[in-house]
Amino acid sequence: MRPLGNILVVCLAVVVLYAMQQTKPHYEDLTGPIPAYGKMHETVHTRLVDLRLEQVDFARELTFTQYGQRKTLTTSGLWAVATTELAATTASTTVAAVTWVGPTGLHYEKTDRVGTLSSQMPPMLDPGMPRKVRFVFEILPDQVNGATFTLSGRMAPRLDSEARIAIDDFRKFNDGQPLIADSYDLAKPVPVSGN
Repeated sequence: MRPLGNILVVCLAVVVLYAMQQTKPHYEDLTGPIPAYGKMHETVHTRLVDLRLEQVDFARELTFTQYGQRKTLTTSGLWAVATTELAATTASTTVAAVTWVGPTGLHYEKTDRVGTLSSQMPPMLDPGMPRKVRFVFEILPDQVNGATFTLSGRMAPRLDSEARIAIDDFRKFNDGQPLIADSYDLAKPVPVSGN
C-alpha cells in the first residue's frame, strides 16, 4: 500500500508542477509595459508624456504636399488619422512608439508611407508646452470598432508606462460603422493647443 501511495504523491506533484508551469506569467508579462488606461478626450498620464486623444478620422486616400508636389496615397484598407495633444511631464522627450491595436489583436505601427513630412516626424516634447500631433495608420476596415491607441516614450517600454486609450468616439453611421471620407488632407494645419 505504501509504494502505491508514493506513486500517487509523485503523480500528483507532476500534475501540480505542470499546471504551475503552464499558468505562470511569461517574462514579457512580468517586465512589460505598465498600462495607463484612458478614454478619448481625457488626459492620460504616463511617466514621460501626458496624452489626450482628441479625434480619429478615417479616409480612403491621403493627400499632402511634399517637396512642392501634391501627392495622393491610396490603400486597399483604410487610413486612420489620430489627432492628439501631447506634453512632456518632467523633462524633454520624444514619442518613440505609437500603435493602433485592433479588436482582434493586430498591431499597426504609425505608417512611414507619408515620407518625411514634418508633421509625421517623431515629435519633440517639452514640459509645460503641449503640442497637437497627428498620427497616421494604415489599417484593415474591420479593425476600427473596439480598437485601442497606444503610445510610449520608449520603443520597448519595459517596466515603464504606456498609454492605452480606447477608440470609442468617432463619427459613425447608425449601424456603428465608421464614417469614411473619400480624402483626408494632411496639409491642413493641426489646430493650436488650447483651441
